[in-house]
This record gives sequence, C-alpha cells and structure tokens, in this order.
Amino acid sequence: MTSIDTIRSDFAFLDDWEDRYRYILELGRALEPLSEAAHNDANKVRGCVSQVWLELDDEARAGGERVLHYRGDSDSHLVRGLIAIALALYSDRTPREILSSDAQALFRELGLEQHLTPQRSNGVRAMIQRIRADAAAVV
Repeated sequence: MTSIDTIRSDFAFLDDWEDRYRYILELGRALEPLSEAAHNDANKVRGCVSQVWLELDDEARAGGERVLHYRGDSDSHLVRGLIAIALALYSDRTPREILSSDAQALFRELGLEQHLTPQRSNGVRAMIQRIRADAAAVV
C-alpha cells in the first residue's frame, strides 16, 4: 500500500486535476484484495452511493499494542482510490492514532473536497466515521 506521505508528495507534484484523478484510480487498483466472503452486509459501509466494504482485522503488535488493519473494496473505480487514500491514513495504526488523525483535513489538503460530488463526499465521511467508530470501540 502507498504511504500517506507518498500520496501527499505525488499530489503536490501533479498540477492537473485529470492527472490527480488518474492517480487516484491507480491507487484503487493497488488495493489489497478483499475476498468474496468479505463482501458481506457486516462489512458494508452505509451512507455511500457506491457499494463500499471495509474489512477490519484487529491485530496485536509485540508488547500487546493493538493495531487495526483494513482492507476495502468498492464497485466504483474512483471510490476504490478514495478508499486507498483513507486506508493509507488509517490502516495499520493504533486506535489512538486513528482517533487523532483528521482525514477531512487531509482530503481538503489534497484538494479532493472541491472535486467530489456531495454524494461522494458523504460517502467518504461515512467511511471515515466507520473507521473512527471501530477505533473508538477498541480504546
């Protein structure tokens, strides 16, 4: 998975929104695969226009620190890319790290909010709320 720092620097390098859009699509193609069994109602994110699934693995690091690992998928290529950006920020982080991260600020920084439809923006918020709720339940 591409790191959030790499995504930030790549976005800074890409001046044109069309190039950024293609980059988002590439990020989506590089997502870790989600099994067919994980495309289920429990993993489905409500509030998205597209079909979105987020699968959570709660892992323990050495020393017992808990880390949340996500896999995601969507029936939309653009949304898969947006999932990839959200997972670059949140996946493989502790619940406290997740709760202290501001994905909305990241999406504003990348200029995504101004290029997403209100429905897509609502879907992104639903994904973020789901991840943050998972983290809050573990803390």
